[in-house]
Amino acid sequence: MNGATYASTVMKVTASGQISIPADVRRRWRTDRVIVIDTSEGLVVRPFDPDHVRSLRGKYRQWVNETTEEARRAARAEEAEVEERRAGARRVRP
Repeated sequence: MNGATYASTVMKVTASGQISIPADVRRRWRTDRVIVIDTSEGLVVRPFDPDHVRSLRGKYRQWVNETTEEARRAARAEEAEVEERRAGARRVRP
């Protein structure tokens, strides 16, 4: 491995889907919130960094006042446009 130190802790998942992260781990990472990432290899639990979220605000500013339905409609239109270009490219090839 890359010289990093790893530790593992077994945590019970409650019937409501909650886990308790040991206090020493929360202190080490200075967090009371985590992000759980579902991968093909398993779950990854990472400390939540609010500064990272704040850094995305400018990049995604155009969506701040957009409703969910408007965002979905725009995403579907964009996907349809991409698919239309792909279909056109397939027709042009000999």
